[in-house]
Amino acid sequence: MHLLATTSGIVDGGAEAIDLNQSPGDIVVLSAADSELAALARAHSVDGGGPSLRLANLLQLQHPLSVDLHVEKTLRHAQLVVIRLLGGASYWSYGLDQVEEAARERGILLAALPGDANADPELVRRSTLEPRHCERLRQYLVAGGAANATGFLAYCRHLLDRTPEPPPAAALARAGIYRDAVRDDRPLALIVFYRSVLEGSQTEPIDAMITALEARGLAALAVHVASLKDAESCAALATALEGRAPDVILNATSFAVATGGGGDPLAGHDCPVLQVVLAGSSEAAWQASAQGIGPRDLAMNVVLPELDGRIMSRAISFKADASRDEATQCSIVTYRAVPDRVAFVADLAANWARLRRLSATARKVAIVLANYPTRDGHIANGVGYDTPASTIAILAAMTQAGYLVDNVPADGNALIESLQSARPSRGGCAALALADYHRHFDALPEAARQAVSTRWGRPEDDPFCAGGAFRLPVRLHGHVAVAIQPSRGYDIDPNATYHDPALVPPHGYLAFHFWLRHQFGAHAVIHNGKHGNLEWLPGKAHALTDACFPEIALGPLPQIYPFIVNDPGEGSQAKRRTSAVIVDHLTPPLT
Repeated sequence: MHLLATTSGIVDGGAEAIDLNQSPGDIVVLSAADSELAALARAHSVDGGGPSLRLANLLQLQHPLSVDLHVEKTLRHAQLVVIRLLGGASYWSYGLDQVEEAARERGILLAALPGDANADPELVRRSTLEPRHCERLRQYLVAGGAANATGFLAYCRHLLDRTPEPPPAAALARAGIYRDAVRDDRPLALIVFYRSVLEGSQTEPIDAMITALEARGLAALAVHVASLKDAESCAALATALEGRAPDVILNATSFAVATGGGGDPLAGHDCPVLQVVLAGSSEAAWQASAQGIGPRDLAMNVVLPELDGRIMSRAISFKADASRDEATQCSIVTYRAVPDRVAFVADLAANWARLRRLSATARKVAIVLANYPTRDGHIANGVGYDTPASTIAILAAMTQAGYLVDNVPADGNALIESLQSARPSRGGCAALALADYHRHFDALPEAARQAVSTRWGRPEDDPFCAGGAFRLPVRLHGHVAVAIQPSRGYDIDPNATYHDPALVPPHGYLAFHFWLRHQFGAHAVIHNGKHGNLEWLPGKAHALTDACFPEIALGPLPQIYPFIVNDPGEGSQAKRRTSAVIVDHLTPPLT
């Protein structure tokens, strides 16, 4: 049988029969935790001499034939084997059976340890190493961090060579400040991430986010936690925030917190909480996927956090194979930040923080009304929602709150009449010069530019373009722009194409959004009523790239989206693809 010989780490999982092809080593450590393997490899490289070390990821040893090969080539020649099993003996039953048999037959020291902080008597029984030594090794790995990785290897050496016994494991705080922020008048961004990231020295994405936020004028406070459901972690968060309030929070932890009656320690700060994804898949898999991140990441880092009201941002890092570590004959899997995704999330966070700090008189807001299907009778036709009347109510509330709003129409009918007169076919009310459009369009990714030009031709041929400028369906009311959302295209069936996942937007559609962002200078967008077409543009379903058209159009603008409460399925598209904050409204009563 031909086997795949590999020196690569498993990034996306798999159970194929492979040959790790590792030579024998004095100490062999098997673990499913990439961060743990990375920390041990780093500690071994610093320590230098001593017993030889082999590291392997248990995810590579799921196939029985892979186990047999590794036992035969590597494990049976070792002096000490340490296995970390998350889920107990049943998680890797065949492998544990084979390793235990070889250890007892050849007099190898075997420490079978649980993969979490809880002792496992069954694994102690399966070990050949004395329980007290197993417990010491377990404590080093449970405590985590660089110092304890060094202590773990030193204790292994003590067991083999009778070198001096190292100090016991030093507990790494379950939660604490990773990077403090200078207390000044800058907007404060709080970053929350898992302690395990720190344990494995996998902080590159966090460091990149701190740098990006500070480059945008924010002060970044980064705090590591064991879990947002952990009392000690919640207390550490509260201590870190004593005497200061965040303007925006970036949450890189998983799951839902405020379910089952528990409280959310990130709530109560009167600021947005952005969900940031440290993906468990490879960047290549993400780039190739039409969906974005995989099912596991989607569930843990998108769907469940939505239950806490998180604002979905982007995946900023992926697991990647670093260069092979020859000393341990293992390819160490690490988190690699994606610079442009870090930049997008930093821009989004900075824009939310700026919106929070700006006075009402300084804020500029765009209110965008859907038009589906595209004809005058359907302007502002929110489902179960009187969009024209609601828009007038919003304008009145903004005026009362101190926003600079003028020339508010008398009622919803007057608003629609005003918007109809602002249609491009009737001259429009706002304009984007063709030269400005070209400047913004030329800055887009090449693939996006090519797709638009291939489908729609030259910008000058767009129906919105006349007299050297794009004429846009916008009415200005002081610092508030009320606009009709452009259609997905022209000379097409509007009903059939409104949700078309392959139809790229025409030049006029992009010009509209370029005007909102760059010429009008909107600080936020309100898409008023279910539902617009922005969230249905081509691109990934979640964890978008810079070539996905919802991002190309809207960019990192804060978006608020009044939406009917009984359609969470379509509302989730806006949340996941355009970082929308859904504000639910009730269904209309039956009379």
